[in-house]
Amino acid sequence: MNIHHLELFYYVARHGGITEAVRNMPYGIQQPAMSGQIIQLEESLGIALFQRRPFKLTPQGEELYAFIRPFFDNLDSVAAKLRGGEAQHIRIGASEVVLRDHLPAVLESMGKMFPRMKLTLREGYQPELEAWIARDELDLAITLLSEKLPPGTAGMPLFELPLVLLVSRNSPIKSAQELWARDRIDENLISLPTSEPIYKNFQEGLARLGVDWFTNIEVSTVELVKTYVANGHGIGLSIVVPKAADDPRIRTLPLEGFKPVSFGVLYHTKPIPIVQAFLQHIRQAAEGLGQPAALPPQPKRRKS
Repeated sequence: MNIHHLELFYYVARHGGITEAVRNMPYGIQQPAMSGQIIQLEESLGIALFQRRPFKLTPQGEELYAFIRPFFDNLDSVAAKLRGGEAQHIRIGASEVVLRDHLPAVLESMGKMFPRMKLTLREGYQPELEAWIARDELDLAITLLSEKLPPGTAGMPLFELPLVLLVSRNSPIKSAQELWARDRIDENLISLPTSEPIYKNFQEGLARLGVDWFTNIEVSTVELVKTYVANGHGIGLSIVVPKAADDPRIRTLPLEGFKPVSFGVLYHTKPIPIVQAFLQHIRQAAEGLGQPAALPPQPKRRKS
């Protein structure tokens, strides 16, 4: 039997189907490729290993899964043992601002606990970070948290960030209520992509008010929102960032009654010890930046 085919079958059996297996693989593979290789495994054995719809292992599939499961379940622990102890490599993704301004102090305290710590830091924003976590290219990401987290991940909220509008310093607009009172808002809305929690929460709030106002200028970061507002291109949708430097070129308009976004850490549901330690360190750091959100219970491990 092909050992790679057995690995794919292990993930299919563990996660209850090919679609979920693809989402939880530690490396990228397309669903057609996985399906084809599973079929090759079944053809080489001359048996069906599982029923497709609804998913259910056949008796032969149950027997094969019971045989290979201990091997694949224990690969990480064996790798750590061969390295001479628990792995001390941690891969972290975050925005450039977080990596530059907030992470160094956390990593300094982490280094005292893990003197042989090796770091991989990767700059990105929420959609990219979620994709890298799903492909196991990162151990954790410091980012905005979606209400529905990617499969196989957990989120630890650090604090909530209120939504705000940004206007240029010389704008005649004094409050958001002035905009809601209009029949039509003509100013350009500058915002993050529509898939981001900031935009989704904003549109939910507008819907409650019966106001229509959609993005005219879409940018990738809150820093770019500020830049385009400061240069007179429209009104920006942003968030209150703890301890961020004020920009004298813009003013902030509170958005009362709008749902805030949750900022925190996205990580795999079975974090290794160094990731568990990082979660504790960054929570302590967050307490110095703003009011932390309630610490959620530890995620339940999926039944294998």
